[in-house]
Amino acid sequence: MTEFASLDLAPALSRAAGTLGFATLTDVQAQALPPILEGRDVIAQAMTGSGKTAAFGFGLLQRIDPALVRIQAIVLCPTRELADQVSKDLRRFAAFLPNVKLLTLCGGIPLRPQLASLAHPPHVVVGTPGRILELLEKDALELDGVRVAVLDEADRMLDMGFEDDIRAILKRAPAARQTLLFSATYPDEIRALSRGFQRDPLEVTVRSTLGEDALEQWFHEVPADRRFEALATLLARETAESAVVFCNTRKDTQDVADQLWKRGFSALALHGDLEQRERDEVLVRFANRSCRVLVATDVAARGLDIKDLPLVVSYELPTDPDVHVHRIGRTARAGGKGKVLNLVAPAEVARTAAIEARQQAPVRWAGLALKAGARAVHPAPWTTLAVDAGRSDKLRPGDLLGALTGAAGLPAAAVGKIDVFATRTYVALRREDADRALEKLRAGGIKGRKFRVRKIG
Repeated sequence: MTEFASLDLAPALSRAAGTLGFATLTDVQAQALPPILEGRDVIAQAMTGSGKTAAFGFGLLQRIDPALVRIQAIVLCPTRELADQVSKDLRRFAAFLPNVKLLTLCGGIPLRPQLASLAHPPHVVVGTPGRILELLEKDALELDGVRVAVLDEADRMLDMGFEDDIRAILKRAPAARQTLLFSATYPDEIRALSRGFQRDPLEVTVRSTLGEDALEQWFHEVPADRRFEALATLLARETAESAVVFCNTRKDTQDVADQLWKRGFSALALHGDLEQRERDEVLVRFANRSCRVLVATDVAARGLDIKDLPLVVSYELPTDPDVHVHRIGRTARAGGKGKVLNLVAPAEVARTAAIEARQQAPVRWAGLALKAGARAVHPAPWTTLAVDAGRSDKLRPGDLLGALTGAAGLPAAAVGKIDVFATRTYVALRREDADRALEKLRAGGIKGRKFRVRKIG
């Protein structure tokens, strides 16, 4: 079975799959979706970008009865960003299912609006374990009607300390439910979680299928005390429009981003110590190309929807080869090409043996002539403006676009991605037009209303 059309999906879901361009099943979909549709528990090892959201998404939506006004499916995710992305995908898959309500419930945002939204129970809940458990303890959620529970990126939820929360949540759902567990790695803790909450699960393992024609990967041995110079040399040499640099610790992440900034690189750090608003702004700026380099920990970057990423750099090799595979899976997606560069101190060379065993191929080494004081060659082409107004102010992307291309007189090509949040809106502008846009928006407002506008990078 390789075609989406061969699946026994409800007509509304088949229509959505066709409209969204789903034709050939990915490996994880081909192995997991048929048994999921049959009602079996599944534990699947699959990386970001493998199509796993569609595998569990169409499966759980098949079980929803819109006439029953109660929570029938719950998806737990490690981060708000992943939960938001999963919610967007599920809404697309459910486009032709009448009257299906989905709520995203995550921490980092006020509790009161979420409590209000639960006055009329949704059919599907997607959220982070901490916030879901908090709402359960306030008796704002009832899981008695749950038919399907999904643990997405389960290994990272355990890494982030959510195991007790997950166990407390699942104990409140019916024992007869279907439980689907997706994880990039299979540590003992994941198998223990599966044994505790799944019934005779089908085990699915999908290995990375990136070919050398799509992915160019090199390993560079460098002295440990010159690792940063090696990174700066590589980033100055590469012409990639954007890159993600993975560090193993939060401290390295912030230190590396700060040092890169001093060298003229438009770099931002993404790690667990950031407040939610800071995380939002970092992600917006990287996605809209007003930041060229995102320096991140593996946990913080998990579940991010980063499209068209041409370059990934490992500042230090991870000790787990599966984490390495997850890193390189960020690039060369959806038929594109990508490059991965790995910095390896002499004491870390032994880690490459596990990577070779995991990818069933030898790693490729290349020399690297370090350039002392290497600096950025190309600035980010876009700048981001933040408007202190959003959905709660009835501000729409078209309103901002109209103000910029109308009264402000900017050509449409000067305006990039617009992201609207509850109380804030971000817009990318060509770097050479940003100051003029800022001046015009402050003077003329948006649809006759004045809002605070600032440049954030």
